[in-house]
Amino acid sequence: MPPEDPTVIEFDVRTDEMLVNMGPQHPSTHGVLRLVLRTDGEVISEVTPHLGYLHRCAEKIGENVMPIQFIPYTDRMDYLAGMNMNLGYSLAIEKLCGLKIPEKAQVIRVLICELNRIASHLVGMGAYGLDLGTFSPFLYAFREREHILDLFEDVCGARLTYSYLTIGGAHDDLPAGFTARVTKFLEYFKPRIPEYHALLTDNHIFVKRTAGIGVLSKEMALDYGCTGPMLRGSLDRTKGDPAWDLRKTEPYSGYEQYQFEVPLPPYDRAPAGAVIGDCWHRFYVRMLEVLEAIKIVEQAIVKYDALHSEGEQVKAEFAARKPTLSADDAKKDDAKLADLLKTKYAHRIEPPRQLTPGECYVETECPRGQMGFHVVGRPAKENVPLRVRARSSCFANLSVTGELCRGCLVADVPAIVGSIDVVMGEIDR
Repeated sequence: MPPEDPTVIEFDVRTDEMLVNMGPQHPSTHGVLRLVLRTDGEVISEVTPHLGYLHRCAEKIGENVMPIQFIPYTDRMDYLAGMNMNLGYSLAIEKLCGLKIPEKAQVIRVLICELNRIASHLVGMGAYGLDLGTFSPFLYAFREREHILDLFEDVCGARLTYSYLTIGGAHDDLPAGFTARVTKFLEYFKPRIPEYHALLTDNHIFVKRTAGIGVLSKEMALDYGCTGPMLRGSLDRTKGDPAWDLRKTEPYSGYEQYQFEVPLPPYDRAPAGAVIGDCWHRFYVRMLEVLEAIKIVEQAIVKYDALHSEGEQVKAEFAARKPTLSADDAKKDDAKLADLLKTKYAHRIEPPRQLTPGECYVETECPRGQMGFHVVGRPAKENVPLRVRARSSCFANLSVTGELCRGCLVADVPAIVGSIDVVMGEIDR
């Protein structure tokens, strides 16, 4: 070995700890989230999320209005997945009151919610690209999302806050030709998915920024109550981990009738350096969920078209024979038709005027995880709940930020927070 150069003096650069505010006005915090970073040079020693900049007392408002009046407030929780929020609260009220929803309304709910899941994941993918310094995926994602918003506008007239899926079913039936337009969109959309993988999934720079960064173990995910893609990105199917998705494990709205997979790591596409539970895996879970949502939408279209045509035929048959019936037989026929509509062919049934005393809790699989609504009915016959509480998936997912960011670099914080994919409206409520 060559002799050491006595003129070279190695020393450790000493720095003072700094407290740095990231947000609440910051493009990488996905809304008004404030992160207080404790740094030693470029290394993060502690991250503390500060919430409350968007708090609007939604749950307290829910205790002062009728359930039907609270539906628009759910839109403003996860405002990127308003349809899924509408569904969760509607299911809670329906469970409390013992309502059974017509089969056609169930199919409409699944079709609309899965379209909203695609739109939500597109925003998550595009915004994640922005967080890491690339602008093109954001434009691609919003180009496709615009088509879905056009479809939602056809259904309910709104593009962000919908109030469409409501208590008893859906506010209106799907407009004429809607399923054909959805099919046309899917034919346009599916060939473009490889473009997203070329732009992000397999992109060398993107992989370097996400692979092996912010590793969330399965045990830590469960300890912090993480759900949705955040949890599934940390599971390992080769070790027997369950495909934890409420649409499979505790199906609602008829999801048990649909064929789809719950994508779990490991993946053949995983790049070198990627570790199960890292930012790359959380991103890729959402990309695969888009493909599964497409499968569900295609099945829902077939179910809806069959039910709609069958229902129209049944109504036509009843109308054709009505003039030949006596008054008593006509009344019986009308009651039979009303029962068929209520159980199978209607898009909505009327909810009861009063809430049932008691309480219920319902969780649904929203794009960001399990969103739960807890509703307590008053002992007296009233139509205003005694208590309304929401269990936010994003709140639990965000709580693990400090653990994931400890020991990382300042530049890794946007990559980790972006992979969590939070919406502050749902957290602050």
